[in-house]
Amino acid sequence: MAVNSPNSPRQKMINLMYLVFIAMLALNVSSEVLNGFELVEESLRRSVESTSSRNKLIFGELETYHHINQEKTQRWYDLAEETRVKSDTLFNYIQNLKLRIVKKADGKDGDPTKLKHPDDLNASEDVMLLSGKNEGKKLKSEIDGYREYISSLIEDPSKKTIIESNLSTIVSTKGQKDKMTWEQSMFKHMPLAASVTLLTKLQNDIRSAEGEALATLLKNIDVSDFRVNRIKAYVIPESKTVMRGSPYTANIVLSAEDSTQLPRIFVNGQYLSDDARGLYRVGTGSSGSFTVKGFIEMSRGDGSTAKHDFSSEYFVVEPSATIAPVLMNVLYSGISNDIRIAVPGVANQNISANISAGSLTPKGDGLWATNPPASAIGTEVVITVTSKTGGPPMTGKFRVRRLPDPTPYLEYRDDKGNLVQFKRGRLSKSSLAGISELKAAIDDGILNIPFPVVRFETLTFDESLGTAITEASDGKNFSSSQKERIRQLNRGKVMFIRKIVVRDPGGTAEREVSTLDITIN
Repeated sequence: MAVNSPNSPRQKMINLMYLVFIAMLALNVSSEVLNGFELVEESLRRSVESTSSRNKLIFGELETYHHINQEKTQRWYDLAEETRVKSDTLFNYIQNLKLRIVKKADGKDGDPTKLKHPDDLNASEDVMLLSGKNEGKKLKSEIDGYREYISSLIEDPSKKTIIESNLSTIVSTKGQKDKMTWEQSMFKHMPLAASVTLLTKLQNDIRSAEGEALATLLKNIDVSDFRVNRIKAYVIPESKTVMRGSPYTANIVLSAEDSTQLPRIFVNGQYLSDDARGLYRVGTGSSGSFTVKGFIEMSRGDGSTAKHDFSSEYFVVEPSATIAPVLMNVLYSGISNDIRIAVPGVANQNISANISAGSLTPKGDGLWATNPPASAIGTEVVITVTSKTGGPPMTGKFRVRRLPDPTPYLEYRDDKGNLVQFKRGRLSKSSLAGISELKAAIDDGILNIPFPVVRFETLTFDESLGTAITEASDGKNFSSSQKERIRQLNRGKVMFIRKIVVRDPGGTAEREVSTLDITIN
């Protein structure tokens, strides 16, 4: 039997295998991390494709303006062409490095989009640091030169700062602590998946920087000469419909503007002062249809004058407002009444209203709520509506009524499970025995308003004694004595629910309502 002494060949082999196993654990990169790199890589590739498409559109627009007038756009076009060439050159160089690294790890058929050995720790270092050509140092130099060139084209300080940060080759804090160069911090002992992702991120930053540079060059083209192929005059009113007494207001503008000179505007035969800045304002003394017509004069660069006609129409209407209760043609005291208020040509948020008795509260979308006080019953209340855009106030009058008496009823479910409201007539003893409370409400197809039941009593007759028997309720519920009396009723007997007292909704006032009679079926 072998003995594992410290110096035996068997033990030496075990120790060596243990050291190899520990080293493998130290070098192993978790599959979750590698999968994460693959997700980021895929997202970056989509971003590169999207940004490249946007850059092509911008460059195409630059080509169009260059074709229209080469003399005045040549400078910006040349810079755009140079930017595109520099960007493509650096982008393709990085793509070549990425392909070399992947083939080093996965073989001659290696594909950067389909990594076979994403955890490989040697390929990146071999290509970028140990191949003798020092591609990492060359890449840093190329990025530095590209960053300086693009920054010189960007005018916006904040955008310039972002580009310089994205394309920075300053060594990270950890890299500085480990005394590494930029290329060492990027590619030394770096898993294949991480290296590919880092290079794709650089490609994405290059396309983004290229796009900002092209957009800046496009903006520098003189808009008055090349970005406008039609100049048209417009009348832009605050509203085409105004109430009599409110002013009609409109902006008279050209669709292209030169900040160095103001156009001369003539409206309905009158010159519009420069101080008005194109704002035309006129009173409305009568209702009807009116025309705003005229022309705008603009000086050309050669001293001649361009004339642009305009015409529009607006309508003046008599002051009116729609003030209507939603459910009825009167207002009831004791409940919240919904009212719809609208003024033609005026947005709901520009309407204000008040009522002569009680309060009026907006609910949104043209709805308002009011609850007239009991003191207003039998009188008329006035609702006054005003528009924040101007015009005289508008009013509506409504009579305030007391809520009609509710109808008492019993509620139960029939044999099919349908909810039934019993208000009078014949009812089976089993259905009556299963009802626990009395209810009352106004339910006439327009109003649907419940009234809390305060108390009631039942009246039955004992024929053997010739006496009437009354039992008091337990609030809105049938009391135990009332339920016992119901169990004693025979078919054909009558029970009256009377002296029913209810409380007005939202108040303390009580009233007595009509009797409910039941014949046992």
